[in-house]
Amino acid sequence: MVHRPLADAGPAAVGLTRRGALSTLAVALGGGLAGLHGHAMAAEAWPTKTVRIIVPFAPGGGADGSARVLAEVLAPQLGQSVIVDNKPGAGSAIGVMAAAQARDGHTLLMGSNSMVINPSLNPKLGYDVARDFDAIGMVSEQPLVLVVPAASPAKSVADLIAQAKAQPGQLSAGNSGTGTLAHLTAELFSLQTATSLVSVPYKGESALMPDLISGLVSMGFLNLPSVIVHIRSGRLRALAVSSAQPSPDLPGVPTLRSVGLQALEVQGWATLVAPKGTIPADGLARLDGLLTAALESDAVKKRFAALSLAPFPSNRQVTTQYLRTEGSRWEQVIKTRGIHVEN
Repeated sequence: MVHRPLADAGPAAVGLTRRGALSTLAVALGGGLAGLHGHAMAAEAWPTKTVRIIVPFAPGGGADGSARVLAEVLAPQLGQSVIVDNKPGAGSAIGVMAAAQARDGHTLLMGSNSMVINPSLNPKLGYDVARDFDAIGMVSEQPLVLVVPAASPAKSVADLIAQAKAQPGQLSAGNSGTGTLAHLTAELFSLQTATSLVSVPYKGESALMPDLISGLVSMGFLNLPSVIVHIRSGRLRALAVSSAQPSPDLPGVPTLRSVGLQALEVQGWATLVAPKGTIPADGLARLDGLLTAALESDAVKKRFAALSLAPFPSNRQVTTQYLRTEGSRWEQVIKTRGIHVEN
């Protein structure tokens, strides 16, 4: 998808065009030489061509939705077209590695939890987040929802834990694939509650859903947008959300933290990064500022809310540390549970 700046709109809509701004500068400085100097400086400002945001997933989902909203918002601000380029596969590794190797100076990546999880799952992957990317900022977040089939006897998290302890190794936790956030969150749940669950991986949440609804699978930690329709229809029961605060989409559903599982505060998130060293410092600073302003705007908040997302603003330094912390957190779970994946 291509989002182009509103080059033909009038000054009231998008401000001065570049040519108009340069002409004004030339007059103000009183000479053609000053105008030429201004033109040279403007020509060097980042970006100088179309900006590409790689999304390492198929269309749909939090990272893709976040990228498409931002592409529309950033294009007129940057004065260049912004395209979203979906490169799914290998649990996001294909798209992440494609971004890491991009050296055109105009490629960005809309990464997610998997970008910091995958290197611990498969050390053979050819990228390292800290080494290969410059952080720009966090973008969006959404909780996971702990759900059970409508026919499940578990009416609360306490009920589910009691059932799992009474039937060790009998309850199954479905997930969207080995090593995904849903899988690792279920493993963390087992560690925190001293229960034994059977992991049942599927090729995505859509493949899992029929077995979860029918009761063939006992429980699952699923992304809010994918399950909310089934919760509202009564086919699934929401026991808790993994966010720090209750979800406005699920009134009355407690957080895992509030029922005593503080370590289960987990967010599905999206972050904007650039291949290391490919965008000049002033370009990164500009993107940081524009991203923060966008996430604080009512228009973006409304667009995100329609996707069951919440803005997750943070500056470059905070984002760098957050990605490091998230990577370490899940690396510990992966090592403790002996999980590995070779893509």
